[in-house]
Amino acid sequence: MKKLALLVTLFAICSCAVLASAEQDKSGYHLFNPTPRPLMREMSTDRPDKTESAYTVDAGHFQVEADLVAYSRDWRTAEAGEPDTEAWSFATTNLKLGLLNNVDVQLIFSPYTRADFTDGDSLTLDGFGDTTLRLKWNLWGNDGGPTALALMPFFTFPTAQDDLGAGALEGGLIVPLAVELPGGWGMGLMTQLDRLRDDDANGYHFQWTNTATVGRDIVGDLGGYVEFFSSVDTEDTSDWEGTVDFGLTYAVTEDLQLDAGVNFGVTDAAEDVVVFVGLSWRR
Repeated sequence: MKKLALLVTLFAICSCAVLASAEQDKSGYHLFNPTPRPLMREMSTDRPDKTESAYTVDAGHFQVEADLVAYSRDWRTAEAGEPDTEAWSFATTNLKLGLLNNVDVQLIFSPYTRADFTDGDSLTLDGFGDTTLRLKWNLWGNDGGPTALALMPFFTFPTAQDDLGAGALEGGLIVPLAVELPGGWGMGLMTQLDRLRDDDANGYHFQWTNTATVGRDIVGDLGGYVEFFSSVDTEDTSDWEGTVDFGLTYAVTEDLQLDAGVNFGVTDAAEDVVVFVGLSWRR
């Protein structure tokens, strides 16, 4: 009887191991064969920080990430020769759809932005913004491991009204890296190369962006992060932009997250302050 019980126990252990191994193989799921709810990853978002996530939306599932409202202010010095700028944007949204277990597609648009420029005279621009199409391809770490890496090529289409956008097709590549740290901390690193239209519209130049963010749960479902953002480009008329960013996230459910944050410019070329409130929802 003891031998029989031992055999039964060993068989049960082996069966569980096989099932656990099978559960980790999600390569067969795709847009038309969605990942079952028990096998879905914890929701990961590309917001509220500027550092994009290295994790994709599960195959066959949909995710919405949006600013409810964002406000920015940039006070220029007299020597800068540029106007003060105050802007509001509403419902800037990233629609994400899981195509494969390690690939999702994203559509980003801004329904309404209002920008006020003041330099003796006043000028107001408002309307729809540019539209960006992105593809995220996770190379490793999507379903476990201490690191994760992804490639994100993108194109931005000139759909903006009232000179609120670049006025030309632009594009680039984003490479986000996620790293698990001790003590419940997580770190995100990102490098990004953009090909942007020149200010005089006679050609294109490159812009190089790098970010680093660290965050962790604070208490319960409340989390926080701090981030450093840096962007430089090859156009002679452009200066280095740097910001220090802070934010909070709150997981209402496993599929709904609220967030809020503030970004402070630490160089003259960056906006002085940006404040926003947003949410992310998965289905």
